[in-house]
Amino acid sequence: MINILVSGGNGQLAKNIRDVAVFYSELNFIYKDVDTLDITNLNSLEKLFQEFDLNYCINCAAFTAVDSAEENHEIAYDVNQTGARNLAKICFKYSVALIHISTDFVFNGRTFKAYTEKDKTDALSVYGKSKLKGEQAIQEVCNRYFIIRTSWLYSEHNNNFMKTMLHLSESRDELSIIDDQIGTPTYAKDLAKVIFEIIDSKNKNYGIYHYSNEGVASWYDFAVAIFAEAKVKVKVSPIKTENYPTPAKRPTFSVLDKTKIKKNLNIKIPHWRNSLNLAILNLKKLQKNE
Repeated sequence: MINILVSGGNGQLAKNIRDVAVFYSELNFIYKDVDTLDITNLNSLEKLFQEFDLNYCINCAAFTAVDSAEENHEIAYDVNQTGARNLAKICFKYSVALIHISTDFVFNGRTFKAYTEKDKTDALSVYGKSKLKGEQAIQEVCNRYFIIRTSWLYSEHNNNFMKTMLHLSESRDELSIIDDQIGTPTYAKDLAKVIFEIIDSKNKNYGIYHYSNEGVASWYDFAVAIFAEAKVKVKVSPIKTENYPTPAKRPTFSVLDKTKIKKNLNIKIPHWRNSLNLAILNLKKLQKNE
């Protein structure tokens, strides 16, 4: 039996991992959220790793409130940097492979070509900087790690852009959405499947990887597609970033190059429109069962 710890166990990605886990009976998951595991506390991690004979740790725990992080520096760095370092230290001590989720926000978005894992990082926001510090901390203290940078994560679970758009459509028939920030929406269930592929294949090609769905979109494109797939009538108007100021700066362009992960895992990555269609269908099934 392979034992796997999932930190941030009630978050969006962790819930998608739970969905996919039903197809892997040989894997035993231990889900821990902030209420049952504080990754910023090394002693609590030590106790947990002593209790369970772990093979993998999937770190889904993060401070992801991008704008809130601008005012809450300490919390953001505590979770995203110190927490990541603690997990890396304890994983190294107990010979556990760490799978850590990071972000496209480690880039400044000023280079209009898909970012590779070797491209220079230059985060613009506290969130991006704290996640980058977390990546660097892991590389300093751990030798068995997969750092997976992803972008624009959404799914039928928790709060995300897709669900926000659909919720807003219930009370509004017109929305203005930014069209000059370019990236790729990523269905969290697709990312979860990639994580399972890493574990199932016993891959030991450790390092940094990029994963998102295929294709390119603006937030405006994404919103239009959401309403089209959900068959909801909403007028969507494009606006510029300067007309919708936020506390945190976002990268203008953050498309990720997936060549490395496709070659290493021999996987085919779905286009974001196809995955969006599946996510909408799964959301409707979930709502019907609630």
